[in-house]
Amino acid sequence: MGIMLPHEGMPVDDVLDQLRAKRTRDVDWAAGRTFGMVYDGGPSVHEVAERTALEFLHENALNTKAFPSLGAVQSEVVRWTAGLFHGPDTASGFLTSGGTESILCAVLAARERGKAERGVTRPEMVIAESAHAAFHKAAHLFGVTVHKTKVRADWTADVDEMAAAVNDRTVLVVGSAPQYPQGVIDPIPAIAALAASVGASCHVDACMGGFVLPFAEMLGRDVPPWDFRVPGVTSISADVHKLGYAPKGVSVILYTSPELRAHQTFVFDDWLGGFYASPNLQGTRPGAPMAMGWAVMRHLGVEGYLRLTADALDTADRMRAAVASVDGIRVLGEGRYHLVAIAADDQAHHGPIDVFALGDALLAKGWFHDRQAPPESLHSTVSHGNAAVIDDWVAALEQSVAEVRGTRTDDRSTNYATLE
Repeated sequence: MGIMLPHEGMPVDDVLDQLRAKRTRDVDWAAGRTFGMVYDGGPSVHEVAERTALEFLHENALNTKAFPSLGAVQSEVVRWTAGLFHGPDTASGFLTSGGTESILCAVLAARERGKAERGVTRPEMVIAESAHAAFHKAAHLFGVTVHKTKVRADWTADVDEMAAAVNDRTVLVVGSAPQYPQGVIDPIPAIAALAASVGASCHVDACMGGFVLPFAEMLGRDVPPWDFRVPGVTSISADVHKLGYAPKGVSVILYTSPELRAHQTFVFDDWLGGFYASPNLQGTRPGAPMAMGWAVMRHLGVEGYLRLTADALDTADRMRAAVASVDGIRVLGEGRYHLVAIAADDQAHHGPIDVFALGDALLAKGWFHDRQAPPESLHSTVSHGNAAVIDDWVAALEQSVAEVRGTRTDDRSTNYATLE
């Protein structure tokens, strides 16, 4: 027999003590020593999110007639985000639980659009090998065949390869802004034009970049075209809970029109319980993440995001410069924003460093980086929360390189996400 729920309850303080005890081995994101998974906007962002969570802890957006506040929250976050992405006045969307759900919705909508407008019954989509794994999950769930194409030497999607894969069954072509593994932006105008040439939807996965690229552009950084200004882009996903600095989990899925958005919704009116509709994949939709997303965005405003984005970009620049100064490692790709992938340098004077051994040495000092492959590299998503300790990270990097030079770890596993 498995572990049984204890018969007797426990006082509140004791419950919290037990939960705190379980966290002793968790990564120390609050100290800025974790490059990913949690994005720290600072004390005032914590305060507005935590106070909002208490206000909306029990609300449920399953029915916004019961909770019209959440309907307003959703509508305003969608409008604000569409404005940042230069969407048309008709731009429409919904909030979701995260980037994976936003991507699932985009694939579902493309499948349904292809069926409704072109009679496609065996749908296919074309994505680069750098596209997020959630596209493969969506294909599995929704019966869409995936054509996965190679990337170029600079890690961006190879549009020529993608063009060879599209056909009259293609319902979706995908670009990333930026893609996760190396942090580079795909050639979105060419991808969007390719999608339009066969009547397919074009989705831009900006889950990582949606709350960085608009502000990077305002700060004067060179940002290639990627948003609704690009003809042919029909949908964009962006995570408020990443560099939008809201707590988990809230993301936005946007379309250029309500008609395109309607393809992702489910409506059913033949049930003894009455009319049922789902705007995304959830039924019950917790109100707290939605409200916290609204609160953090309203608290920061453009001015606050410019400050946080500048910190993140400057910190990522410092990381790239530090890596370039160390013999044996290099940065993959020409990423210029907040993502940094560190790999072995085969052209090093003293031989390449085993980056997984390097990651283990950094972890022993309290610094957490994701392992990824192929090629083997250490991934960092840099945010404002890392800025205050970047000098400590540079020192730890130099010490760790000296420790592991000439060694190799047997553990070659990667760990973007785990099952248990």
